[in-house]
Amino acid sequence: MDKLFTLTLAIVVCLGTTALLGTSRAVQEKSPTNSQMAADGAFRDGLYQGRLAAEAGRPVHVQVGRWSTERDRTSFAMGYRRGYNDVLASTAAATPQE
Repeated sequence: MDKLFTLTLAIVVCLGTTALLGTSRAVQEKSPTNSQMAADGAFRDGLYQGRLAAEAGRPVHVQVGRWSTERDRTSFAMGYRRGYNDVLASTAAATPQE
């Protein structure tokens, strides 16, 4: 009986570990890290374009047509929004409160 319990426990631990590793990998692939984004040309281009647009006072207009794959278009849009929002946040922080 002890051998059966030990074997069952070992199988449960292995399955649990496998499930945790599979889940964490799926989460990592959906949310790229800063180093992955920094290496992504589409993201960097979006970041640059978004900052330029915000500094010029233009409204948000993400031009994803310059990238051919859906992944690059998504990366560009993420970078654009981050760059645009970063400039707006830094401008708002620099503005004195009444």
